[in-house]
Amino acid sequence: MLEMRPDCERCGTDLPAESPGAFICSFECTFCAECAEALDDRCPNCGGELMDRPSRAKALHAKFPPSSERKFKTK
Repeated sequence: MLEMRPDCERCGTDLPAESPGAFICSFECTFCAECAEALDDRCPNCGGELMDRPSRAKALHAKFPPSSERKFKTK
């Protein structure tokens, strides 16, 4: 099951699990659409392809909660 990380690792934009617009690599590194485009759809961490992350229905969050651990780190 996907972690459904809550934010873009590059800019910190919120990426709710129930919303479209998030992109992930095979390791689930997560980026917003704007950052994925700026990265030419390549993960800067592993070099993998960034793909659309599926959304998770809000009704399923209680049984299958998305991650709350934020990955964005200020520089």
